[in-house]
Amino acid sequence: EVQLQASGGGLVQAGGSLRLSCVASGFTSDEYPIGWFRQAPGKEREGVSCISAYSTNIYYGDSVKGRFTISRDNAKSTVTLQMDSLKPEDTAVYHCAECELIVFAAGGETAEFNGSWGQGTLVTVSS
Repeated sequence: EVQLQASGGGLVQAGGSLRLSCVASGFTSDEYPIGWFRQAPGKEREGVSCISAYSTNIYYGDSVKGRFTISRDNAKSTVTLQMDSLKPEDTAVYHCAECELIVFAAGGETAEFNGSWGQGTLVTVSS
């Protein structure tokens, strides 16, 4: 059974930082891209970031580029999301999930989150 357990959420003031961690189990996680999407109340799911199996390709959503950094440690089956310069609009439940990276021949990439995902961790940014 695929399990993706997220942790590290909490309450932080605008401009602050949080570090989210995701531990993967139940599959050979180091062979698959893993990332994060978020969902705020009343809003659609938003892809935040996705990192390929060996960290060669990374996707960031436009709203988090330059502020968030994703990394992974395959030996520990862990994916980390470092979130800096947080804004109130970053408030959401963040879910660790399987993702698919799509790299365009003309440059750029995007990600889809149609696979397994975990329960999520709540991030609240106060103004």
